[in-house]
Amino acid sequence: MSPADLTLARWRALDTAAATRCAEDAARRAGGRLLGLATSAHPGGVRHRAVIERAGERYALVPGGEVTVGFDVDAWQPLPEQLGSYREESLAGGFGFEPDPRARLAQVMTPPRTVTLLTVLMAVEPRRLPEIPALVPALLAGEGLRLPSPDEWEHACGAGAGTLFRWGDGFPADSSPYGGGTGPHHPHNAFGLHIAFDVYDSAEMTSDPGSVYGGDGGEAVCGGYGTLLEWLPLATANRNPSTAEFLDGPEGEDMFEDFNARPVIDLD
Repeated sequence: MSPADLTLARWRALDTAAATRCAEDAARRAGGRLLGLATSAHPGGVRHRAVIERAGERYALVPGGEVTVGFDVDAWQPLPEQLGSYREESLAGGFGFEPDPRARLAQVMTPPRTVTLLTVLMAVEPRRLPEIPALVPALLAGEGLRLPSPDEWEHACGAGAGTLFRWGDGFPADSSPYGGGTGPHHPHNAFGLHIAFDVYDSAEMTSDPGSVYGGDGGEAVCGGYGTLLEWLPLATANRNPSTAEFLDGPEGEDMFEDFNARPVIDLD
């Protein structure tokens, strides 16, 4: 099966032997080698995680096809603890937020949409930006790499999950969205990516300068916006517009090393 035919549904329907052959073909096309394939049971089918090494960097296989990304804010039903946090912390803090938390989400989340994506390899770990954002695409292109599009990033992060976060709709009461410790944001995701794991350290630029995903540089935490809004930058469809504006502005030229890029390899 060629990468062009490998959809998420087909990937999860493959047995281990067939998935290994697909991953080995992807590695060959990328000029790398398959390090391993892990398989586990999943309600939507078998979950495969294929990790490929190329030029000393690890990449995960991200199947494409027709997928749904974005988040339906109108249909969102905040959990009681989320609603309590918004009312008792965010609104009480006098930040000028709208009374309904859906209005806040609508400002930062991308709308639900169906897109068709190619199967690609995406770096397991993001890289720190080596240069000001405007120069990063050319630097990656020199290595045969590129930045992910917003659609690709959301799909790679959520891995088919339609929930607020890649792990579900809630956040753990005994953890925080930054630093070490335990919590559903720390493990690698369903594709094997270490992604959206720390609001301070995991903000990633995409091919769209107006969309930065995976973190807000700690804005909500430092601002004391409340627990829900502190976790929200890790939401799969949160494009963090204020963070993107910061990174694309003059301040970003001085603090670009605090942000990340996740290289992508096309499997032509």
